[in-house]
Amino acid sequence: MKGNDIFSHQRVFYGKYKDVGGLLAANPVLINGMQVGQVRNLYFAPDMSGDIIVEFLMSSDFPIPKNTEAIITNANLLGDKAVTFKLGNSKDLARNGDTLITREGTSLAEAVNEQLAPLKNRAETLLNSVDELVIELNKVFAGQAGQDLRESFKDIKATIAHLNSTSSNIDTLVRGQVTRIGMIINNIESFTNELDKSKEKVTGTLNNLNTISGSLAEIDYKNSIDRIDSTMLELKVMLNKINSGEGSMGKLVVNDSLYMELNKSADELNKLLKDIRENPKRYVKFSLF
Repeated sequence: MKGNDIFSHQRVFYGKYKDVGGLLAANPVLINGMQVGQVRNLYFAPDMSGDIIVEFLMSSDFPIPKNTEAIITNANLLGDKAVTFKLGNSKDLARNGDTLITREGTSLAEAVNEQLAPLKNRAETLLNSVDELVIELNKVFAGQAGQDLRESFKDIKATIAHLNSTSSNIDTLVRGQVTRIGMIINNIESFTNELDKSKEKVTGTLNNLNTISGSLAEIDYKNSIDRIDSTMLELKVMLNKINSGEGSMGKLVVNDSLYMELNKSADELNKLLKDIRENPKRYVKFSLF
């Protein structure tokens, strides 16, 4: 009576099995995974056939069709058993004391095999693929392609060694230039500081340039150029008149005789002044009385 509730309405059904596979009293009775009762008792059939009678004590009022199958199943992978009622489709319901249709379920080993069978098949397929791959690789490495691959691996190894050497040389070079890099950075910082100190002077210079640019922009270049053009025109007219011999300056430039007369008069004047300096008595007379 282990686990029995004597205050609930209970029904008892029976099942007859050739082999119960380790089913024990108090093992659960399930419908769709929910416990609706338990195994109350197990004993051999009175006819001495070796069949085993199992009593199912129901703790639920759930209706049980008459063609329901009582199947011994595995409750878990530890080997614990349970009885699962696979509900039938008969409209007639089993009554208290009726014997149900029975069927032995799969054993634990069979259940494990069913679960592992797909994995086993996949593993066998994978192993076959690996075997085929190994065979193909052996064919490749056995021929010229294998020799080429081995040579390629040697080249790759040499390249990696060269890269390691290059990396080491670069590292050595960088370590050797750390001092110079530090000096360059210090010089850049000093230059930046000087620029910062000269910021006000640079700003003043730019302001002066802006002022000069504004002053230049205010100059009336057109009027100045017009005045220059007018002056040049007047100068041109004057030069044309001189070249044509108009006016005193023109006559002086064009008429050689006038130029010669002027030179001659100047020469005579120079002689007169020289004679006055040398013989002043000829020109000035003094009298005391």
